[in-house]
Amino acid sequence: MPRPELQPIKAFLSAFARRQAAQTIDLPGGFAVLDDAFAHSHANNQVVIEGPAAPETLPGIADEALGHLPFRRISVLDDETGRACAEALIRAGYTHSVQLVMAHTGPAPDRSRAEVVDLDAIRVPLTRRWRGFLPDADDTVVRHLVDRRETRRRGADTVHFIAARTEEGEAASWADLYLDPVTGIAQIEDLMTSETHLGRGHADAVLAMALRMATDAGCGTRFLLADADDWPRHWYGRRGFSAIGQSHRFERG
Repeated sequence: MPRPELQPIKAFLSAFARRQAAQTIDLPGGFAVLDDAFAHSHANNQVVIEGPAAPETLPGIADEALGHLPFRRISVLDDETGRACAEALIRAGYTHSVQLVMAHTGPAPDRSRAEVVDLDAIRVPLTRRWRGFLPDADDTVVRHLVDRRETRRRGADTVHFIAARTEEGEAASWADLYLDPVTGIAQIEDLMTSETHLGRGHADAVLAMALRMATDAGCGTRFLLADADDWPRHWYGRRGFSAIGQSHRFERG
């Protein structure tokens, strides 16, 4: 039985993608988001499928919407649709990954030593982290992956960047927090820690602050997305998050 929070969460994710985009194009079953200013960012240039779709038509739909780009991304928010589309898209050369929708239950932690910051406060360590993830990427790609974060301010009514600093004042761990108090939904996104500061509780401080702020804003549904095949899902599980559903991502190029 699907959890009742899932439909509002899917609606939140869909609305966020539309609001963040520089341009949207309505498509059968969903829409495309485009942003020429961040042409290297898959998240800013992708097809989003919200509901039922004919699997065999999706490769052509993506080619038409994203044909000016060297890559393709299709995000399918509905689990049943995503599973139904997997075979056709894999056959068309796409890779398939599953993202868990993980909701937080229980009381929010007390306020922590983390704080709300602007993008400049995390720009240097974020750039360094992306260079570690993508050692062969050129400067333009890395710059797009860092600067695109500012466009997320358009995605929700309230968007915060939260960071925990070292004693020397450097941002050691950081994340986004998206709040929609009207619907009572909050998303925590892109929690990262600088490689030189791993294992020192900085991510815990950021997560605690995000949960506290979401609760204080009246958001009873607090969620994040985690790769179904990667270790952070277990880290989040130990901190009060549990999987309530899943979405699907298909990529090529």
